[in-house]
Amino acid sequence: MAEERVQRRLAAILVADVVGYSRLMGLDEAGTLSALKARQRHVINPLVRKHRGRIVNMMGDSVLVEFASAVNAVECATALQLEMDVANRDLPTDRHIVLRAGVNLGDVVVEGNDLYGDGINVAARLQALADPGSVLVSEAVFGQIRSKVPINFDDLGDHTLKNIAEPVRVYRIAGAAVTTGTTSQATTTAPKFSIAVLPFTNISGDPEQEYFSDGVTEDIITDLFKVSALKVISRNTVFTFKSKAVHASQVARQLGVAHVLEGSVRKAANRVRITAQLIDAADNSHLWAERYDRDLADIFSLQDEIAQAIVAALKIRLLPEEKKAIQTRSTHNPDAYQLYLLARHHFERRDKRGPEIAVRFCQRALEIDPNYARAWALIALAQAVEYRRGKVEESGLAAAEKALSIDPTLGEPHAAKGRVLAELGRYDEAFAAHETSLRLEPDSFDVRYHFGLTCLVPGRHEQAIEHFERAAQLLETDYSSLNLVAMN
Repeated sequence: MAEERVQRRLAAILVADVVGYSRLMGLDEAGTLSALKARQRHVINPLVRKHRGRIVNMMGDSVLVEFASAVNAVECATALQLEMDVANRDLPTDRHIVLRAGVNLGDVVVEGNDLYGDGINVAARLQALADPGSVLVSEAVFGQIRSKVPINFDDLGDHTLKNIAEPVRVYRIAGAAVTTGTTSQATTTAPKFSIAVLPFTNISGDPEQEYFSDGVTEDIITDLFKVSALKVISRNTVFTFKSKAVHASQVARQLGVAHVLEGSVRKAANRVRITAQLIDAADNSHLWAERYDRDLADIFSLQDEIAQAIVAALKIRLLPEEKKAIQTRSTHNPDAYQLYLLARHHFERRDKRGPEIAVRFCQRALEIDPNYARAWALIALAQAVEYRRGKVEESGLAAAEKALSIDPTLGEPHAAKGRVLAELGRYDEAFAAHETSLRLEPDSFDVRYHFGLTCLVPGRHEQAIEHFERAAQLLETDYSSLNLVAMN
């Protein structure tokens, strides 16, 4: 009989365990077991699902999780430390459940649902080496993710790990909580001029108005991006905190920023009320706070005021061209703006009718403002999707060209143009359009996703995987990107 071949695969492995498990069991065995089960049910399992992992083994105080992507593994580990910190908030210090975690990317041996091999052993050794509340990653992981996630790392140098033949270079996620006793602090100092704008809360009493509060948040982020002296966390990263009860200091620690902006939006009839507060993460003090109660027609000037108030509170000198850029809008009509936000909302749902509905809303917006470049760009993207599916005869090229004639600085119409040109077999022009879109908006889901689709046509699979992985990271509700990665 022929010898059975050993099945292997490359995997990102996360190993985490509870610090002081024996002490906790000694204090209250039944209570500790109950608390651990609750953490598994409400924290660990949801985060693993969200980051597309698979729990291989969970025994007592430890968990082993497999991921297809190193990015997903690190983001899950970081989010896990944050959520555990939040869950400990209302508990006595001696009952805190604190994790140490290690992440490695390596070859694993597959046996049924179990995994074995050095890929797992290295992750386990890193976990044992980690400080309470911290996450350590191997050089293999660091090399894969350093340019793909907004996370800083501390280089801890080479370490000789037990039963591992070669030394492993180890990196610590900077900003992950390091909890000892009653102290929780950042491991590094964030840049002075850095900010994360958390998704503004919709307090309108109508869930259907969620698209509007999200749109206000996105536009404030976009305005702040125009300030050259300010580091701003991207929209797609901060929206991973949407609807979560988190402290500003925890968010700042995880994202490596010095300041956090929080706020809420209430929209009713033709009135809008926005509250906003800028928090210094070092001591949780308020640098600036304001409440605005305005007519909906003033929404654009209101967003300008908020962005400029933040800049003033941080004592950043706003250059004349930056002030002008902040005040430049793709439309100045609030009705067209609301229709565009609805169109974006449906397009980003990624369901079968999303592109069709998005086109309808954009067409209504263009009836109000024919020179609304972003609406033309979104029509181009939606038509490109529908054209690829064989549902429409209009390729999206005309809409993309119209958007570019109005505002060539937008990434989306270049991306849509690239997709259409690829479908038409004009590959050189297609890749030139995609490269322009990537230069203009490297952190746009649409730019990355459509670039990836174009790469598949001529067989550029490695390049396609790179863009799809980044797209999946930028839009957590998207699953098609990872499916395409798996197929390639």
